[in-house]
Amino acid sequence: MSTSAATIDHILDSLSGLPLTARKMFGEYAIYLDGKVVALVCNDRLFVKPTTSAVTHMPDLPMSTPYLGAKHHLDATELLDDPDVMVEVLRAVARDLPAPKPKSPRKAR
Repeated sequence: MSTSAATIDHILDSLSGLPLTARKMFGEYAIYLDGKVVALVCNDRLFVKPTTSAVTHMPDLPMSTPYLGAKHHLDATELLDDPDVMVEVLRAVARDLPAPKPKSPRKAR
């Protein structure tokens, strides 16, 4: 089962206080903030990267794997009802993550 575009639209709309973008990958989505993957949406569920700040802000959230073979993430689907908390958490996750590596220039043909 893959994530519906309506779910992504709802998440991006609910968290409109952040400049989030979503990118479809293999039927599921990655959520980006400042060029960093801060969350995944798999099977219509929101999974936040378990950085130190995320775990500190949401210690009671269950850990689960977004897809078979993935590392554990925080299942934050229930927090979508409280967008102010989610905005704060996703900002903290983005601060915890390293800056994205610059892409190497393409070679001329």
